[in-house]
Amino acid sequence: MKRRSLIRLALLPWLPAMAAPAKPVVNVSTLVGDDPATDVAELVLREAYNRLGYQLAVHRLPGERTLIYANEGRMDGELYRKLGMDRSYGNLIIVPVPLLTYEIVVFTHGTNFILNGWDSLKPYTIGHVRGIKIVQENTIGMKTEAVPTMTQAFQKMMVGRTDVVVGNRLSGMAVIKQLKLDEVVMLAPPLAAFPVYHYLHKKHAALVPQLAAVLRQMRADKIIENIQQRVAAGS
Repeated sequence: MKRRSLIRLALLPWLPAMAAPAKPVVNVSTLVGDDPATDVAELVLREAYNRLGYQLAVHRLPGERTLIYANEGRMDGELYRKLGMDRSYGNLIIVPVPLLTYEIVVFTHGTNFILNGWDSLKPYTIGHVRGIKIVQENTIGMKTEAVPTMTQAFQKMMVGRTDVVVGNRLSGMAVIKQLKLDEVVMLAPPLAAFPVYHYLHKKHAALVPQLAAVLRQMRADKIIENIQQRVAAGS
């Protein structure tokens, strides 16, 4: 009996940890590939969900499957997208606090021209990441080469399969650094710059105001800004 009591006492410090329930998991989808913008959104939302007692799991899927899965409820939401995606995907609800500003720019390798909006891309073959809506919508009727990742888009341009790459500035600069593509040039000005937002499936509607309140507090405390700066410094 004495020995059993001693064992029970020895186990007491561990009992709370053993009994603590696991945090519920929120599964969200995003595009495949390494992208600093995605890293920012993931880090911001991981902190926000943690404050609400949830654990974030990010699943990288190709192309439009990310939005389809989120809209169908096979995922709990979409990591980040531009304003207005809920108009096309009616089961999604926007969390109305921007996570970062997304810049769409043009990268070239030996193709020099004056950039004056989307129409100035018409003479060229355009490489881009499949599933980025704003690029797809603004290059309808143009010659395009869609690929799963930004790295593949740059690789196609470097071997002459495309003339330009259109995509997120942070992502493009990270690929340039990673592949040491010093001869690649980023044209100015950006084709577009806009805030991006987190979306949740409507089954989680009750979570939207709570998450928005946490994100506003994180923005006021400069936590979101600090995350953006850390990711940019490491790109």
